Amino acid sequence: MKHQVVPHEEWLVARKRLLAKEKEFTRLRDRLSEERRELPWARVEKTYVFDGPGGKESLSDLFADRSQLVVYHFMFDPSWEEGCKSCSFWADNYGGAIMHLNQRDVAMVTVSKAPFAKLEAFRKRMGWTFKWVSSSATDFNRDYGVSFTPDERESGQAFYNYRLGRIGGEMPGLSVFYKDGSGAIFHTYSCYARGLDMFNSAYQLLDLVPKGRDEADLPYTMAWVRHRDRYDR
Repeated sequence: MKHQVVPHEEWLVARKRLLAKEKEFTRLRDRLSEERRELPWARVEKTYVFDGPGGKESLSDLFADRSQLVVYHFMFDPSWEEGCKSCSFWADNYGGAIMHLNQRDVAMVTVSKAPFAKLEAFRKRMGWTFKWVSSSATDFNRDYGVSFTPDERESGQAFYNYRLGRIGGEMPGLSVFYKDGSGAIFHTYSCYARGLDMFNSAYQLLDLVPKGRDEADLPYTMAWVRHRDRYDR
């Protein structure tokens, strides 16, 4: 790998120049986060019931004793025998953060279309400890933009990430909800596709190293990713 090499003094000048841009980016990101929190909310009118480790659980139940809920929409079609390897990459990153989120009045759960027995078997295989529930008996995935009709799947076109575009089968996403003192639930935010990047700390670290994500020559983004128990050690 060839790269420009300079004395430390020249490196320091270049680093400070980039630092000014990084600080401006941080300020812009903080303002964007404020705007995100100021978005209007949509009241959740439907009653969703999931299959989880405690049996049938409503959307309200998933909050436990907290007022805020983050849902990761994990790609796991009912016909599959294992979960998506890319979503598994994300789960490896966010799983350990959930206990810290709990301290800030935030619950986080993973939701997929596959039946609960498949989710539980795969969760144990991966060594994850987070809560994972099945939405197979509800319209939850469809309503929050990550599952599609048979016609949409056949055509490969559907409304995803707030626009009409190409889809596979299941698609990934993240949704946020708030529950007030009366028990009313509100949808406050959802993001998809590259909007999920910020939740993957491994990618944030790769962005710091000389080769970056190093995906330009791959057949598709994340072609290198494997389930954690399938990397060639």
